[in-house]
Amino acid sequence: IKAQLLTLGDLLKKYRDEVVVHKRSSAYETIMINAFLRHDMVSLKLSEVKPHHFSNYRDERLKTVSGVTVSRELTIYQHAFKVAIQEWEYLGLSNPLSIIKKPKSHHPRERRLVSNEEDRLLGGCRVSKNHWLIPLVIMAIETGMRRGELLNLNWNDIDLDKQVAHLDMTKNGTKRDVPLSSKAVETLGSLPHEITGKVFPLSPVALRGLWNRVCKRAGLIDLRFHDLRHEATSRFFEKGLNVMEVATITGHKDLRM
Repeated sequence: IKAQLLTLGDLLKKYRDEVVVHKRSSAYETIMINAFLRHDMVSLKLSEVKPHHFSNYRDERLKTVSGVTVSRELTIYQHAFKVAIQEWEYLGLSNPLSIIKKPKSHHPRERRLVSNEEDRLLGGCRVSKNHWLIPLVIMAIETGMRRGELLNLNWNDIDLDKQVAHLDMTKNGTKRDVPLSSKAVETLGSLPHEITGKVFPLSPVALRGLWNRVCKRAGLIDLRFHDLRHEATSRFFEKGLNVMEVATITGHKDLRM
């Protein structure tokens, strides 16, 4: 296949349909690519795509989203070109993103629940018509599990007698067992079992909408669902666990995190 015969859109569609579908992050990357496919750039022939096209796109995106988001997007597109060159043998194609400077990541968030915020958060969840929300939030605080890990959790992964949740698919690709506190066990024990086998039958999009409404209802400013993972991790240290013990529970590979 000669690069000059295909457009940037052709490349990204092929990458989405043949590569992304096999990734753990497929849902997120598909959303990113589908959004990018509405950009004027995708009509360019691959032979016409130059670094300045993506640097202009980067600067344009930084006006509306964070540097972390833009960096993730550029990484996706850079890998698409890498696959095309190394595995699909696109003749004469160079990677225009290899020399593009990605935005620097911001400093790690240190947001924790302060004062009566936990009570307000749980109170807002109780008012929600979705009965999965409050147990999901409790589990996030009690276990430190990531959003995706919680939403992918199946009842087959749970052993209430041994008080452990087995995670077979995690963000960093490493299996791990997460100990369940007595509160987590009590919370799980009160839940009905859906026919799907999912502990929390919610989609990421549905959870985002529920979370935004609860935070607005409870008057919680700048609180993200992922902050509950940081809250849980901090509480593990406050209970006297050491760095290695906490990393084993949370799945952090970089101890600096």
